[in-house]
Amino acid sequence: MRKLRMGIIGAGGIAQHRHIPVYQKLQDRVTITAVNDVNESRAHEVAEKYGIKHVFRDYKEMFHEVDAVTICTPNKSHAEIAIAALEAGVHVLCEKPMAITAEECEAMIQASKKNNKVLSVAYHYRHKKEARAAKQAMLSNEVGEVLVTRVQALRRRKVPGWGVFTNKELQGGGSLIDYGCHLLDLSLWLLGNPEPSEIMGRAYNRLSKQSNQVNEWGSFDPESFDVDDHVTSYITFENGASLLFECSWSANIKEDTEHVSISGVNGGINVFPFELYQAKNGMLLNTQAQTILGEDDPGIPQAENFIDACLGHADLIVKPEEALKVTKIIEAIYLSSETGKSVKFNK
Repeated sequence: MRKLRMGIIGAGGIAQHRHIPVYQKLQDRVTITAVNDVNESRAHEVAEKYGIKHVFRDYKEMFHEVDAVTICTPNKSHAEIAIAALEAGVHVLCEKPMAITAEECEAMIQASKKNNKVLSVAYHYRHKKEARAAKQAMLSNEVGEVLVTRVQALRRRKVPGWGVFTNKELQGGGSLIDYGCHLLDLSLWLLGNPEPSEIMGRAYNRLSKQSNQVNEWGSFDPESFDVDDHVTSYITFENGASLLFECSWSANIKEDTEHVSISGVNGGINVFPFELYQAKNGMLLNTQAQTILGEDDPGIPQAENFIDACLGHADLIVKPEEALKVTKIIEAIYLSSETGKSVKFNK
């Protein structure tokens, strides 16, 4: 089988801690041939560390050496880089979120279709074993018609104090666009990607504006902190279902919580850990998974799916149109918070 030649754009933490190690585990189907970073010395260090042949000062110069790229840069540059790659005939896996605005996402999709190249977004929570089990339960009608979904992506005092995570200009937001987006995407996927009808949201940054921060993930400047650290939202869909959503980098809670539960007519599921709840045969039944088959590292099936899609052997699990919907919802939550009004969607 032909190997895919992969380029890495942005050689920071997410590239080194997730994408590069995963691609190196899949050397039977992919080879990292090039790397680029705005910090050229870091690019050279990463190339030497991982045995990457080419280092490029300008990411556009790498396109003739690769079949695909993985974009690991700040959110602001996602659309610009992705469109340039797609126009050059190169497949794209872009780190989440797809882009800061829906308009940018739509331009990325247009470039993908125009050039007949694969475009996907690294929403790796879909590839977690528990998520895959939950998807099968949904497809098997164990839950039936969905009524209410409850989502929490909460961290206790863990604002990322490194990189550009608290830079609104480069990232477009804070806890919602960085962390909450994962659980939003996962929820929409499990629900079959229903169309939203109305969204009410509130975004806060009071906690991280306080002095004398107690923060587990590095230090940051409270005075210049201008992104959200806590967000709540109520989302309704055209099919009548509703979703209660909350995310935070720095909540005053007992412990970190990642919670996705779906309640339907036939039953309900909890994703982390996977459990199924039903009422039948005169009983209230709680079913727990003793074993869930699959990779412990969701980055591996994510990479496998993208590589196979590029080589024409598989359909994408994370389609760009689905990632666009996540960005539209994020935009609506921020807009609702700014205006104090709900945001209604048009078909």
